[in-house]
Amino acid sequence: MALFFSGATLAAVPDLPDLPASVSQGGLVIAHVAPGTRVTIDGKPVHVGTDGTFVFGAGRDEKGPIRVGLGTVAREVAVTPRDWPTERVNGVPPKTVNPPPDIAARIEREQAAVVAARQRDDAREDFTHGFIWPVTGRISGRFGNQRIYNGDPKAPHSGMDIAVPEGTPVKAPADGIVTFARPDLYLTGGTVLLDHGFGLSSNFLHLSRIDVKVGQRVHQGDILGAAGMTGRATGPHVHWGFNWFGVRLDPLLLPGIH
Repeated sequence: MALFFSGATLAAVPDLPDLPASVSQGGLVIAHVAPGTRVTIDGKPVHVGTDGTFVFGAGRDEKGPIRVGLGTVAREVAVTPRDWPTERVNGVPPKTVNPPPDIAARIEREQAAVVAARQRDDAREDFTHGFIWPVTGRISGRFGNQRIYNGDPKAPHSGMDIAVPEGTPVKAPADGIVTFARPDLYLTGGTVLLDHGFGLSSNFLHLSRIDVKVGQRVHQGDILGAAGMTGRATGPHVHWGFNWFGVRLDPLLLPGIH
């Protein structure tokens, strides 16, 4: 089986040659152990495939080390820090930056639904064949950068923005099952979540059109919808986010993406 280590440095680890010595903040690790091995990440059990595949990721602010338990032994994976530049985004509608109470309550409900969709933990290994770009264009926003909207500091950017003309077809970066599809979220507009198995999922935001439905099985390269500027956006683009459950990861560090 092919193994991918994204943002990770391989090193010889006694009895565990597939485990990386370190992983970058925002990086994904896809590793392999003997089938049937019980694996925990920082004490929490994770899904292990019948072929011994397991995954984990290091979030933007993860300091590490990440403790990986494998059966009766444990190893630590160091986390390599990254620099996070500041991005200033002006011209954003004020109600999307500091929404009034009723809108804030709506945003909270919508985000809770998205968070729930990310908890899926299927045994599918759709992620093992690598990823492709959902669209090709200029990267207009990078994962992890501190965002300042209209001069107001907000949360770090949770994914990668790719500037493309409105209507550009958005392709599935890998096989998966659609777990969320709504055209009208307040902040993210047209929003699709695609689950790749083992808690890994892609999200696509600000879509002008959605061509898939919840529960639909799609294959790498299938069209999910079209790029747009719905929700909080100042121009047409595709926001591609990637998660390991609730941990946000950098799409640029995925296997196959360069």
